[in-house]
Amino acid sequence: MDVLQVSNLTKSYDAAPVLRGVSLSLAAGERVALMGPSGSGKSTLLNCIAGIDRPGEGEIRIAGEDLGALDEEGLCRLRRESVSTVFQFFHLLPTLSAEENIAFPLLLSGERPAGAGARVAELVAEVGLESRSHAMPHQLSGGEMQRVAIARALANRPRLILADEPTGNLDSVTGETILDLLEEVSERNGIAMLMVTHSEKVTRICERTVRMKDGLLVSGSESPVETK
Repeated sequence: MDVLQVSNLTKSYDAAPVLRGVSLSLAAGERVALMGPSGSGKSTLLNCIAGIDRPGEGEIRIAGEDLGALDEEGLCRLRRESVSTVFQFFHLLPTLSAEENIAFPLLLSGERPAGAGARVAELVAEVGLESRSHAMPHQLSGGEMQRVAIARALANRPRLILADEPTGNLDSVTGETILDLLEEVSERNGIAMLMVTHSEKVTRICERTVRMKDGLLVSGSESPVETK
């Protein structure tokens, strides 16, 4: 069964169509780059998959669960258990240390501090931050902050990671290192990744690249492209 299944998704804002019948699927461990110009619908698609926005029509299933059948509490549970997001600007909590940021989703899920501590130590090692785990976000470099963000995204062992321009705020060398890390954690943990990006470099770690234009998948599409 695919980890992510998007079928004939539509979304409009003030009667203006943003998504026009998008279909997409990801298997476990598969990495897909989602590209397209600004305003093509990439962010809206990501927000619908994350359960932040509700689509007009169509269906989204993550790990077999139909997002349309879930209330807000159910969507929060799904985000805690099955899907995580990695952002361009990291979104770390500034008053928490690196390891406390990583532990945060575990504690929200009801994990006891002892259990959370063991998992955090495992994740700190996985992303190579053993010497920086007690540092505050303002003491970390951009690459280190993104490593913390990746570890945090891995905390609850998600089935799917949504990455929104994960290297967009990094220099080219650091960005390449972060791409290597994303590839490693995806393969090691069998996590599907959908990565929104403007950078062709991201495609090197992806099995597929799909491109959007005007709310449609125009290449790499799994559904017919709309004709005008």
